[in-house]
Amino acid sequence: MSSSSDRNPKTLIRLLVEAVISASDKNRQLTVIHRLTSGVQAEEPVPVFPHIASRGRPESVTRTAWKLLLALNLLALVGFLAFWGRCSSRSIRAAAAGPEVSADGRRPRGNGTAQGPSVSHEVLLKRLGSLEDVVYRQLNGLSKSLGLIEGFGGRAKGGQAATLSPDEESEAKVLREKYGYNAYLSDRVSLDRTLPDFRPSKCKTISYPRDLPQISIIFIFVNEALSVILRSIHTAVNHTPAHLLKEIILVDDNSDDEQLKAPLEEYVNKRYPGLVKIVRNQNREGLIRARIEGWKAATGEVTGFFDSHMEFTPYWAEPVLARIKDDHTRIILPAIDNIKHETFEAETYGNSAHGYNWELWCMYISPPKKWWDDGDTSAPIRTPAMIGCSFVVNREYFGKLGLLDPGMHVYGGENIELGIKVWMCGGSMEVLPCSRVAHIARTKKPYHNNIGVHTRRNALRVAEVWMDEHKASVYMAWNIPMENHGIDFGDISQRVALRKSLQCKSFDWYLDNVYPEMRKYNNTLFYGELRSSKANHLCIDQGAKENHTAILHPCHGWGPQLARYTREGYLYLGPMGSTGDDTRCIVDDQTSRFPQLVNCDKVTNVKQKTWNFSQNEAIMNRASGRCLEATKSSAYFGHLLVLQPCSGQKWTIKNTVKV
Repeated sequence: MSSSSDRNPKTLIRLLVEAVISASDKNRQLTVIHRLTSGVQAEEPVPVFPHIASRGRPESVTRTAWKLLLALNLLALVGFLAFWGRCSSRSIRAAAAGPEVSADGRRPRGNGTAQGPSVSHEVLLKRLGSLEDVVYRQLNGLSKSLGLIEGFGGRAKGGQAATLSPDEESEAKVLREKYGYNAYLSDRVSLDRTLPDFRPSKCKTISYPRDLPQISIIFIFVNEALSVILRSIHTAVNHTPAHLLKEIILVDDNSDDEQLKAPLEEYVNKRYPGLVKIVRNQNREGLIRARIEGWKAATGEVTGFFDSHMEFTPYWAEPVLARIKDDHTRIILPAIDNIKHETFEAETYGNSAHGYNWELWCMYISPPKKWWDDGDTSAPIRTPAMIGCSFVVNREYFGKLGLLDPGMHVYGGENIELGIKVWMCGGSMEVLPCSRVAHIARTKKPYHNNIGVHTRRNALRVAEVWMDEHKASVYMAWNIPMENHGIDFGDISQRVALRKSLQCKSFDWYLDNVYPEMRKYNNTLFYGELRSSKANHLCIDQGAKENHTAILHPCHGWGPQLARYTREGYLYLGPMGSTGDDTRCIVDDQTSRFPQLVNCDKVTNVKQKTWNFSQNEAIMNRASGRCLEATKSSAYFGHLLVLQPCSGQKWTIKNTVKV
């Protein structure tokens, strides 16, 4: 620490000027200034202004900015010190001369205490400590013109929850409905806020090499709130080491919002000159093809694809880039934490892998048993696929893999295809608990609230190209006939050729080695709605889960009415997936008049869950000889589903599996 004599204003100014002149680089100069004025010896060149460090800017712009910054630092510091020195000397002279006496002999009023220097040592240091923020806001307060907040102010600091007043709530309603999150509140949250460190404790002890590959961060947006996009950019810049961040690419998928045109462009060009590029799609291509456009514009060795409603946390980049440097065929998924769409509170999610069901909807699943057995919560987690909001991949390798499927529409299914493809074709995919980003789960989707129509089409492309004989499971899950379904999923010949050229493994290998948790359904003969000839407008339905009884219900063809008859003679009912909930089958317990719906794996009497059935024939239980039949009733849509002696009722299941 500096001695008290070093606090003499002239000494400080002299030391300051000498230090600035002798320092070899800009960060060193600012470090010396900061440490001299705070009483810390200037030994290590820690950047004082990392948020405005040079990141690929033109050299002339950088020199001008730093000259201005240093000048402002010096002027502000000299002003503070001169003011302090003047006040101190006046106080000393006054103390030596004794208290003043007015012409009428009265002493001036005081507070009865001894008067020290007008500006104390501590007050001065406090003012100097805020100098960085003052200069920062003077140079970079571009957000003010947009009504936004930078720096350390704003609401929801540190990822804490924030709320609105009743008056604000009325204004916020329109924006909430427009964006699917509380955009009014977002405008009042700092673009630079830092979230809690949710990493496992061991992650904080791991060091990484400096010579890691550079990354191009790619954001796709369409009609996103401006403050949310800018917070994604700010936190990415703030928490990615400057020497590792090649560029940030914004792909505008033909937004309508005027704020995302000139205001966004002007802001990023002034705030991050030379670092941020904007690509504008002339037509709305959808997330999948927009990401491909971002990849084309990228020049970094590694490309990171992110939703534009993310926040980055310290040290997110180093573990990702280290894993890719070690093996360029890895696709890395930072662990995803949640930002609550209403309060912008950050909350951590438990460690998980990313899986999917047979409709190809993604979901969180438990990490593999071996990961749990190893007991290291910082270790990478093998994952069969990805949720899709963020992934990082070697740029050249991604191109070799065929990128995302450009024949898909909008989004949905591309995240599953990439996971299947990278594993089957020699690479891998993993979640890194030591790398964390936070994501806003919106209540409204930017492209289409009913994204299912696109996901279904895309899922059929994945099934036909990659899933071999298991493709029938996708058709079953969507309750689509395997032939003459009327869905045009486009030309897949190039994707089939890609799989052949990459010499990829079979989908059976993938299920056995990468996704053994996924339940297989390739023993199915018939699937779809199950109807009786006596009440053709009604279908067998799961009914209320807690009742454990199959019922008749008006046909709608959704998951609760998805029946599957297998080679073993089991009659399953309910949606397909990778969990235990889809294992319920219809059972005749030989005591109840009504068919029971229970976990098929727990039925010990095999005959009670086994049925004789052919299309347009009766459904008869092998244990009791009773048949499933519809009988008239004054309740339950006019009919009950019962077990009784066979009367000749005939049943049909909508679709037949074609192998």
